[in-house]
Amino acid sequence: MDETASAPSTGINISKRSYLTSLVVIFALMVVTYILTLVIPAGHYARIPDASGNMVIDQVAGYSPSEGGIPFWKWLLSPFLVLGAAGSGTLIAVIIFLLVIGGVFNSLESSGLMRYMLDRITARFSSSRYKLMAVIILFFMAMGAMIGSFEECVPLVPIVVALAISLGWDNITGMGMSLLAVGCGFAAGVCNPFTIGVAQEIAGLPMFSGIWLRVLAFVLIYGLVLFFVWRHAKRVERPIEQRVGQGFYRYASMDRALICFASILGAGIAIVLSSSFIPALRDYTMVIVALMFLVAGIVSVVVAGMGGKLLGRTFGRGVIIMLPAVLMILMASSIRYTLEEASVLDTILHGAVGLSASIPGWSVILLVYLVALIMNFFVPSGSAEAFMLMPLFVPLAQIFGIPVQLTVVAFAFGDGFSNVFYPTNAALLISLGLAKMGYGEWVKWSWKFQLANLVLTSAILLFGLAVGYH
Repeated sequence: MDETASAPSTGINISKRSYLTSLVVIFALMVVTYILTLVIPAGHYARIPDASGNMVIDQVAGYSPSEGGIPFWKWLLSPFLVLGAAGSGTLIAVIIFLLVIGGVFNSLESSGLMRYMLDRITARFSSSRYKLMAVIILFFMAMGAMIGSFEECVPLVPIVVALAISLGWDNITGMGMSLLAVGCGFAAGVCNPFTIGVAQEIAGLPMFSGIWLRVLAFVLIYGLVLFFVWRHAKRVERPIEQRVGQGFYRYASMDRALICFASILGAGIAIVLSSSFIPALRDYTMVIVALMFLVAGIVSVVVAGMGGKLLGRTFGRGVIIMLPAVLMILMASSIRYTLEEASVLDTILHGAVGLSASIPGWSVILLVYLVALIMNFFVPSGSAEAFMLMPLFVPLAQIFGIPVQLTVVAFAFGDGFSNVFYPTNAALLISLGLAKMGYGEWVKWSWKFQLANLVLTSAILLFGLAVGYH
């Protein structure tokens, strides 16, 4: 086999087929969303500010019908109008984040630093690659579970995907080791400040209390993720001894560049880790990671020997390559915008919660899980969804005698796992583009995991209900 032909590509280059597939899926969802605005009556929940100034549902005033609807022209332009909507700051930050990733990775590839790093890791761990897989999955799950990282880990996804290919696996394995792992850790939410922390604060519970069940969930979900990724890797693995056997030659300039890259990026990760203890940093973690990644990329490629003019050209080319993905993210974000403008999002929520009156009391905790899963399709933000749902879940739990603490776990499960499945999540779309995968290809592999995980996590919730978890 010709080694050059089989060597994996590590540069940023979104597959046209993958992109078009994802674009068709998202546009179809936009059309379905518009149809929903024509058939679902408008309504809204009254909202009042809580002690911290956050708007939460007023349980006294509750839900009431209202006028709604959205003009066709507004729906058609919604991917662009969403940039001017309330709360669009996060969306704009995600787009800038994406463009930085594109520019930096194209520079890393053009300088040869990315290939050098992957070859060095492959030479070091070729004989113990499955142990390395287990460690990488644990690292990403811990990032999600302990500090609530998700979007912040996106810059690491293409590195892990390229590493997986270098180690004889494929891009699905790399996505499973990185994005799937961090998403599952985020959902397990051991000390996740954006889901568990916010939800417990709204529910009036001590911060991060009831941790034992979430730790148990983390361990069980880690085992499930590792099993699925390991099984797939075993199915697609190919020998790598041929590449490693040819020897790996070290270069001082490249080693210095790698030290610079790892040190600066590591400092950024350390700052993000400290956000668990410094709440003021939590709103800026994505900005911090983007800035540190930008600095790490520029410094390392310069140390590797790339000149300023070439750096400017390669960085700009990487930004341009990522522009089509920006349109995809805007289209996905327009779905929530359309439902909010038509005033039907609260109606969907009201109908979902209303199902509780017709089901057995013990199954209400599963309904809470289901409602969170449904609403996360429209509201991908964990903290925003907590402010929307927890004021409804708390009284619901009290009526049916369900521990409020357990509803927090059900909410975290519903909000988190679907982040790595729904096409309305920007981080998933970005990662699929970076991994050169279509959304359909990802769903074809991950739906089996999602189904198994749904069974596992539902069992965890029923176990918590049986033992009186609080």
